[in-house]
Amino acid sequence: MERRSPLFSAFIHLSAMLLAAVILAPILWLFIMSISPAADLAAKPLRWWPQSVDFSRYQVLLSTLENSAGAAFTSSLRNSIEVAGMATIAAIALAIPAGWAVSRTPSVGWSLSMVIATYMLPPVALAVPLYMGLSHLGMLNNVFGLALVYLTILAPFTTWLMKSGFDSIPREIESAAMIDGAGLFQTLRIITLPLAAPVVATSSLFAFLLAWDEFFYALLFTSDQRAKTLTVAIADLAGGRVSDYGLIATAGVLAALPPVLIGLVMQRALISGLTSGGVKG
Repeated sequence: MERRSPLFSAFIHLSAMLLAAVILAPILWLFIMSISPAADLAAKPLRWWPQSVDFSRYQVLLSTLENSAGAAFTSSLRNSIEVAGMATIAAIALAIPAGWAVSRTPSVGWSLSMVIATYMLPPVALAVPLYMGLSHLGMLNNVFGLALVYLTILAPFTTWLMKSGFDSIPREIESAAMIDGAGLFQTLRIITLPLAAPVVATSSLFAFLLAWDEFFYALLFTSDQRAKTLTVAIADLAGGRVSDYGLIATAGVLAALPPVLIGLVMQRALISGLTSGGVKG
């Protein structure tokens, strides 16, 4: 086996440590802000570690007392989970058959390109027609209406990802299954989807993250706690004349937890999909 020089190994490890520091430093600082007293956050020079640890902001935001900041935050957290979850499930349900159809029928590939071209439009250009459509359907300030708007964003993106995944699966495998007597849906369920499981997991993860982080449409189409999402709720915390930056940092830490947990779950799904695809292939 080829041996690496000690200098090259040291360079690799230092580069990895530098990358980890760049990625983790903002998250660490966000957490430090969340447990720092307000006086430490306003001190000059800035204190990089608080003199006393304060977890009271977490209690405030996780409180369920009526008309409290915690009630507004937890309601927005629930709305974000519902909206992102519904939009992601619907997008994947549409992307799997659409991506497979475009992959196996190249002559209709232009349709996907036309749909993806809508990403070139700025979101504000679509705000008025979307607002009028939701208003006509009576779905303004509604989690289902917001999920429907997010679906228009996620469906082209996930379809494109799924199409790329299906392109890597040889058609001969599906043809062999059909020759053996399997129908179209049996072939998709038994052969194609297990092989495409890593792409399905990746598409689901990216779709959820896009819906979770979306702010512009959530700000326009929601007005109260019935449908207001987490991104808008965090912006409300910074909307006053006097902002508690520690409280905003605490909201950021709590808002980051669901995507992190889902990412860990989807990572396992990625590994499972890769191994099952290798066995079936």
